[in-house]
Amino acid sequence: MDNDISIYLDKNSSKPLYIQLYEGLRKSIEISKLVENEKLPSIRNMADTLGVNNITVVNAYKLLESKGFAYSKKGSGTYVKKVAEETNFEYLEDESMDLMTSGILTLSENSINFASVSPTPDLFPVEEFKQVLIEILERDKGKAFVYPEINGYGPLRSSISKFLEENYSIIIDPEEIQITSGGQQGIDIIAKTLIEPGDYVFLENPTYSGAVAAFQSRGAKIIGIPILEDGINIETLKKNIKQYPPKFLYTMPNYQSPTSYSYSNEKKKELIKLANENNFFIIEDDFLSDLTYDGENRFPLKAIDEFDKVIYIKSFSKILMPGLRIGILTAPRKLFKSIIKAKHTTDISSSGFIQRAFDLYLRKGFWKEHICNIKKDYKEKYELMIREANSLKKYGISFKKPGGGLSLWLKLPKELNAYDLYNECMKKDILIVPGKIFFINEENKDTNWIRLSFASLDKNQIKKGFYIINKCIESIKYNKEDRTRYVPLI
Repeated sequence: MDNDISIYLDKNSSKPLYIQLYEGLRKSIEISKLVENEKLPSIRNMADTLGVNNITVVNAYKLLESKGFAYSKKGSGTYVKKVAEETNFEYLEDESMDLMTSGILTLSENSINFASVSPTPDLFPVEEFKQVLIEILERDKGKAFVYPEINGYGPLRSSISKFLEENYSIIIDPEEIQITSGGQQGIDIIAKTLIEPGDYVFLENPTYSGAVAAFQSRGAKIIGIPILEDGINIETLKKNIKQYPPKFLYTMPNYQSPTSYSYSNEKKKELIKLANENNFFIIEDDFLSDLTYDGENRFPLKAIDEFDKVIYIKSFSKILMPGLRIGILTAPRKLFKSIIKAKHTTDISSSGFIQRAFDLYLRKGFWKEHICNIKKDYKEKYELMIREANSLKKYGISFKKPGGGLSLWLKLPKELNAYDLYNECMKKDILIVPGKIFFINEENKDTNWIRLSFASLDKNQIKKGFYIINKCIESIKYNKEDRTRYVPLI
């Protein structure tokens, strides 16, 4: 490695490799072995030198940026940024924040978890799924455990085709459906299929960090396009299309993560038009469009895709049971051979037993009853969240009612730093997510947001959590006040 930087990674350690790499680079910066504005090795070169995968380096570099020790330049790479000595980086030592940056939560037994968007086990349709599992074992016996087709169990793909048409007005041939082991695998397969090193990939900004890591690991150049309350900034998108012709745009049009914003119908139509005119794909990640509480019809982009430009990814983990690891993607036939190859090299095929069970679950109509049940539960929690979040407005905190989804995206005033609030809440066993970890690069100045999710909480926890958050904000404000007193010297 350049400049005689010696970094040792202990692959037998319980500490994640990306954190070890981050700490080694950080130390080199602090003792000036790496100097201000020096370019760090490319992701691929660093990974090859250390014998780790690209995602390890991506996460370490991202952590360096989030902590202020590095910055990135579009199309150029990652550079050293010397942290001023007087800067307060108390949170740098917080391992839970390090893990959260890479999508891993650290919880204690008594934590009130506003960070997770995974459902609580009491909402899982256990009895119905137990019924179909037993029936599959009795019906198919040993056949239930053979490898299915790489693209998925045939009857399930037919069931999914019918499901998409009935629920989302998406008409897709079963032969254009790939069963995946969850939504993240769908993203990884698309990255393997479409991205060549140096390709430009557009994402909403802020966005899902797991997608950023997957695309960067394939050598993509990431361009963040700001998202507004009614969807992506179309004018900024058009300018970037001319300057950096994209391979694809990754988007979450309904209840986007982390903002929970939904696209207007006009912007959805404009996106389809732009993709056709400029010959790029749209990767639509749909994991929450089922959870609408205000009665508005928020249809997927794929439902209006007349040009076959939308690759649709659907995950069931947030609306069924995360442990099933069931998801789907649809794609044009011309891409399907490459997609099947990418799927096969990833895990050969998704569980045939679970696919057969999910097929029967859909055919028996259990899905409709389950969706009705969880929407009722989530709607009550959503309305409570809105009422409780209104109590924060007195501090200058604002938010847009999303009308659905599982989170609120709150804008903090300048005098209330998101990391200060995160740290204060952590002391009280309240887990929130600072918005900055969702932003793509350091060019974004307006990152003082927090995301609060209610999927993993009951109503009492929501009330207690907001009570403590109020107390934490008051504590921060009190500590920052000027409490100087002038008294006579007698």
